[in-house]
Amino acid sequence: MQKIVPFLWFDGTAEEAMNFYVSIFKNSKVLNVTRYGAAGPGPKGTVMSTTFQLEGQQFYALNGGPQFKFTPAISLFVNCETQQEVDELWKKLLAGGREDQCGWLQDKYGLSWQIIPTVLGKMLGDKDPAKADRAMRAMLQMKKIDIKGLQQAYDRG
Repeated sequence: MQKIVPFLWFDGTAEEAMNFYVSIFKNSKVLNVTRYGAAGPGPKGTVMSTTFQLEGQQFYALNGGPQFKFTPAISLFVNCETQQEVDELWKKLLAGGREDQCGWLQDKYGLSWQIIPTVLGKMLGDKDPAKADRAMRAMLQMKKIDIKGLQQAYDRG
């Protein structure tokens, strides 16, 4: 059992969101769906909560109601090895959502994701501050991260 599990609050779309996320990530599965009983507080038989795994990471989703919304202050950070992976995840997660800056997007449920190539962290952490600065300046101009564009900016010098 995973000790710390992200808990996601939805307004009636927990099962739909879970199925959407599980369909996108390869190493993923539905673990459990719990429905409200006669005691409520939701209508009997409707989904109360779900548990699922994305790439081995467990999540808990609750249909808690309209009181709370997602904010970009919490996001799911996805390490990507290739541009193909960045492009594929970006396209799928963005469906019905919105693009933000620097590799961030909000999906159709309002949950923020960072779709980030691992090479970006290496570039930004380079011991040569000029290279790191060029990579940062390039990233700040992007919505979806373009590895080739980053590499070109990083290598200029």
